[in-house]
Amino acid sequence: MAKEFPVPPVVFTPSTPTHRRHPAPGMGASPPPAFAPPRPSTSSAANPLPFMSFDVSAAAASSSSAPPLFAGPMGVGGTGASFEDEPPLLEELGINTRQIWRKTISILHPLRTADPSLHADADLSGPFLFLLSFGLFQLLAGKFHFGIVLGWVTIASLFLYLVFSMLSGGRRGDLDLYRCVSLVGYCMLPMVTFSAVSLFLPRGGGIIFGVGMVFVIWSTRVCTRLLVELASSGDEHRGLIAYACWLVYMLFSLLVIF
Repeated sequence: MAKEFPVPPVVFTPSTPTHRRHPAPGMGASPPPAFAPPRPSTSSAANPLPFMSFDVSAAAASSSSAPPLFAGPMGVGGTGASFEDEPPLLEELGINTRQIWRKTISILHPLRTADPSLHADADLSGPFLFLLSFGLFQLLAGKFHFGIVLGWVTIASLFLYLVFSMLSGGRRGDLDLYRCVSLVGYCMLPMVTFSAVSLFLPRGGGIIFGVGMVFVIWSTRVCTRLLVELASSGDEHRGLIAYACWLVYMLFSLLVIF
């Protein structure tokens, strides 16, 4: 049995639209609206947008009289340094071009022994440049040996460092692995010269072998002297150190010949 619920009646009242009507004559003015934007006066008839008016000359004068915010590239209010005071880019990267040039001249001079004091300050910028030149000359000869050269120099430096450590009994003086890599790289300079000279020599003849042996002895002599001078007890085993250096640079000469 369904149960009935009493529902109150719903009455809809019709809404009458209100339209703005003009006031009848004699009835008075209607009240102003809630928001009325300001109207331009008669004096600003030349500029229809008074809120966007500005004076260009006044703005330029005010900007020229104000002090600059950035007086330098890195400072505010005149406290920054100028570009003239900035150090060169190579100096910031730790590349001393004068030192590299002096080391290069000391190795290339045929009548003068290399100065160990110059090579006490080790760096890898010069050796990397020489190894890159060696690879470029090999590339001109039709051989792509960039990876081989970098790998052989790394292994040769480790080899010489271990040999010298075993011979000196742990007394290595100022010779560490980083300095050993630097010395091996700088002493590659005669091999770079041989790689350039070999481009004009006939292949497979005795001339290129003779020239290669001269450059191998040159690199061995310079590298042996620097290793002995930078270590504390190298004079006792100078012959063994020279033999190890000769093996290293002989491999690079064979790489150039063949």
